[in-house]
Amino acid sequence: MDTVVVAPPASVPVTLRKLYFLRFAFAAVWAALVFATADALGPLSTALLLVYPLFDVAAAVVDVRSARANGGPAAPLYANIAISSLTVLALALAATSGIPAVLRVWGAWAVTAGIVQLVAGAVRRRLGGQWPMIVSGAISTLAGLSFVSQAGAEDPSLSSLAGYAFLGGVFFLVSALRLGRGGRGPGA
Repeated sequence: MDTVVVAPPASVPVTLRKLYFLRFAFAAVWAALVFATADALGPLSTALLLVYPLFDVAAAVVDVRSARANGGPAAPLYANIAISSLTVLALALAATSGIPAVLRVWGAWAVTAGIVQLVAGAVRRRLGGQWPMIVSGAISTLAGLSFVSQAGAEDPSLSSLAGYAFLGGVFFLVSALRLGRGGRGPGA
């Protein structure tokens, strides 16, 4: 019996690669700005907190369009859009209560979004370049639990969110570079 392997359309890896590079750049800039404002929850830090999940929603919308146009799986992406949209609202409310509340909301988001990212990466393995996304999803889940724990610290800070975002951006960069290898199989 012959096995037919259908290669993904060439536009999928190209679109994902560009999106992943953009997500890395955004995460790096965002992390630097949050780190500079991490000790207080003022108008700038609150705006930054809201922009991050909004950017995640926009990136997921682009990702969904690419996936749908090429017959790829979109369900995890729709879940991500819903989760990140709800997170924007929850963060807006949490910001009025202080850094511990923000860390709890961000932690819940990191856990749920991490699980979704892990699933999306696993489903897309055939495209190549997805192992960093799978690992990043697992790390996000664990980091989310640590943010919830940090919320109870004596002097909580938003600085750990900057490190989390930057590390997530690095995983997007690695995936973009691996996608550039042409998706040479499941391990790519």
